[in-house]
Amino acid sequence: MIQHFNISVFGRVQGVGFRYHTKQIAQQLGLKGFVKNVYDGSVYIEVEGNPEKINDFIAWCRKGPGFSSVENVIIESGEMKNFAFFEVKF
Repeated sequence: MIQHFNISVFGRVQGVGFRYHTKQIAQQLGLKGFVKNVYDGSVYIEVEGNPEKINDFIAWCRKGPGFSSVENVIIESGEMKNFAFFEVKF
């Protein structure tokens, strides 16, 4: 069963390649959705896919890429949107 989650990632997550790496990880896991920067300095993600793959994705979000420093991750279930692919939004 496909699931949808809304994820907010806080910390040093802008200007460190977080969105680019998020897209790479999502694509490797076969997930769909988007990632974007938020004005408060956080990163917002909507992701859909297999629950096991989403768990792997969330585990990665808690660490982030090398130059990031993740302080908090908020995860909420959301409404399915049937995304066609995973993209970086600007």
